[in-house]
Amino acid sequence: MRAVIQRVKHAHIKVDGVTVADIGIGFLILLGIEVEDGNDDIVWLSKKISNLRVFGDAEGAMNLSLLDVDGEVIVVSQFTLHALTKKGNRPSFIKAARPEQAEPLYLDFTRTLEEHLGKKVQTGIFGADMKVSLLNDGPVTILMDTKNRE
Repeated sequence: MRAVIQRVKHAHIKVDGVTVADIGIGFLILLGIEVEDGNDDIVWLSKKISNLRVFGDAEGAMNLSLLDVDGEVIVVSQFTLHALTKKGNRPSFIKAARPEQAEPLYLDFTRTLEEHLGKKVQTGIFGADMKVSLLNDGPVTILMDTKNRE
């Protein structure tokens, strides 16, 4: 599983001109699911994200987590995070999970993240053409990959 975690002042998603998700301070998470991903990846990643200390404390140092600031979250499924670009100019998505495998894992990740945070996590619409808008705060953007747990 790969995640691009963006600390935001606000973010929202529209599908066909209708807002389907809208948050204030928190994270916009782009989530890519790979064929080999499973429950261990979900648990590890959701715990890491919940406790990721990238919000400013009283002195402005990044010492506070999403839990500490009562932040909100939007999770967007994005298979293109597993694009292979080594050969040619057209990306290959052979490592990305097919929708029938990816969607249940995406939903499980969202539920697990909700459990860690103790609050609702908003989502885009799986497989839809979404328009994502955000104000990246910092900017702070963190990449995580459950296959590279350093």
